Amino acid sequence: METIKKRVMEYIDDQKDDCSKFVQKLVQHPSTLGDEASIQQLMFETFLRMGLEVDRWEPDLHALSSLPGFSPVEWSYEGRPNVVGVLKSKTRTGRSLILNGHVDVVSPEPIGHWSHPPWEGSIEGGKLYGRGAADMKAGLAQIVFALKAIQNSGIQLNGDLILQSVIEEECTGNGTLACLNRDYRAHGALIPEPFGLNAIIAQVGVLWLRVKVKGMGAHVLGASKAVNAIEKAYTLIQALKDLENQFNEEEVHPLYQSVDHPINFNVGIVRGGDWPSTVPSECIFEVRLSCFPGVSLEGVKNRIQNYLLEFSKKDHWLAQNPPEFKFYGFHAEGATFQEDNPIFEVLGEIHKQVTGNPLRHDVTTATTDARFFKLYYGIPVTCYGPSGGNLHGPDEFVDLESLIIGTQVIALFIMDWCGYERG
Repeated sequence: METIKKRVMEYIDDQKDDCSKFVQKLVQHPSTLGDEASIQQLMFETFLRMGLEVDRWEPDLHALSSLPGFSPVEWSYEGRPNVVGVLKSKTRTGRSLILNGHVDVVSPEPIGHWSHPPWEGSIEGGKLYGRGAADMKAGLAQIVFALKAIQNSGIQLNGDLILQSVIEEECTGNGTLACLNRDYRAHGALIPEPFGLNAIIAQVGVLWLRVKVKGMGAHVLGASKAVNAIEKAYTLIQALKDLENQFNEEEVHPLYQSVDHPINFNVGIVRGGDWPSTVPSECIFEVRLSCFPGVSLEGVKNRIQNYLLEFSKKDHWLAQNPPEFKFYGFHAEGATFQEDNPIFEVLGEIHKQVTGNPLRHDVTTATTDARFFKLYYGIPVTCYGPSGGNLHGPDEFVDLESLIIGTQVIALFIMDWCGYERG
């Protein structure tokens, strides 16, 4: 390995405590949906201190709504900015690169189930705990410290480097879409999502569905003559689980042949009733649906609705009072990333140099913002980030050794992708 690359790796190793502290600082910003402003201020200040050209703006809902890949929302973008930092090359003789990471996290509730405070970033046994520690504030720290290592080693990149700190990966991806629509584009992109130092070659499509079920409320003394909306909703939930099994028993995408039960319909929210002694008149449940790459989202939406409406015809009450459907949030197409993608060759070589092992390719049964780069802007992309666990659950953590190894890989990947000169 070249001396200059060894210097970069040594810098990252020397800065491992500072890198971990930066992850802690990010975790200590509770950046759930609508509360991303404070952490984006931190990212804005960080990029400024690194000497980057920094842009901060709130996504324009009207401008985004007509774009391919847009997901409809029920909330505002006021006070919820994206932040982008650009390191412009003096020569521009090499390839440009985007490093993309999201600041938003899911709720840690119920907090009582955590053994480590979710907004503290406590470290124990080589793991850093907290909501978003792995998904994906560690990835944001990796892109910051990878670039710091390059800058502090006196290296001049031959291609522009664009750091995107975005909102809403966990519910729409509209933050990344807004970056690309603002012309922050490049010859390649890397997203350090926590996939255990593996490169992602495929991800599923995802939809969010809200189902409203009507009942006939009454005092519990007349429950036998009333209609319990929660109970009716439960029958529809069971029907959805049966349909989920059908999706998994049908033709499986070739890249998912070895994955057990790749398609998941998750009932994530149920709201119904307001008094134990009242038969509830309404129940609403919300579901995360998925499908294989290449499958039409509109086709999935129609199939889900028609299936539940046909099922409802078998029930006297539901036949007369059919459920109401609304698809909002995620309208994320599935995607594959291997085709004509030079990212894998460069990343694979660097990963082997740093770890001594070949780069493993994997698929995910989740979605990431990588889809925008591939499907709508033709930008080669993959996800490659640290190891972690308990994502979206209590005691989420990131493995600190993988945090540093992954940062070293990303730094050397930037150098080889963009090309470089010794300063």
